Amino acid sequence: KGEIADIVFMPGDPLRAKFIAENFLEDARCYTQVRNMLGYTGTYKGTRVSVQGSGMGMPSMGIYSHELIEGYGVKTLIRVGTTGAISEDVHIRDLVFAMGACTQTNYVREFGLPGDFAPIADFGLLIKAVFHAEQENLPYHVGNVLTSDLFYEPEKKKHEGLQFADMGVLAVEMETAALYANAALSKARALSILTVSDSMVTGEKTTAEERETSFADMIHVALEIL
Repeated sequence: KGEIADIVFMPGDPLRAKFIAENFLEDARCYTQVRNMLGYTGTYKGTRVSVQGSGMGMPSMGIYSHELIEGYGVKTLIRVGTTGAISEDVHIRDLVFAMGACTQTNYVREFGLPGDFAPIADFGLLIKAVFHAEQENLPYHVGNVLTSDLFYEPEKKKHEGLQFADMGVLAVEMETAALYANAALSKARALSILTVSDSMVTGEKTTAEERETSFADMIHVALEIL
């Protein structure tokens, strides 16, 4: 305790955590290498902030976010990751601020609630993210995302994700519903800021160079929330 800041950024890839720490934070120090899921603490404009890899999928995000909140007193968790567009209005390199997270899986149902819980973002974090995107004239969207367990879907299931677009869902990813549910249960604040890396509608994909540039935009928005 004490080695991890009250505010934690959570990319899925631990090497992205390393990239953020080395390129955006001052005096960053690695506090964990357990399972190669790297975590760092540094400062941004004088504010302490940590960055911790979450791994892929809701079970992994569920473990790391739970332990950060319950074991280390983290109050604010911001997921920074990539997503695939399922709306024709959402394009590669756009930012998506996940106001809510739909899911096809049982993660949230395992909480034992007598109904369906709607995982949503913290409004204070969300409005600050939108404000900064507006100030920087960055292309962004606010709305629902779909949190899925499947990265590679069988052909017979691929159309199912696109059906969520009929309900206004913007994009699909793999962690947000677990993060929002854990934060709600523990009275922490959470937000997912996502960069669109590809589109299931148009087939467009970003190059490695484009992803790096867009990723920097996403990190700047997250940091300015502080």
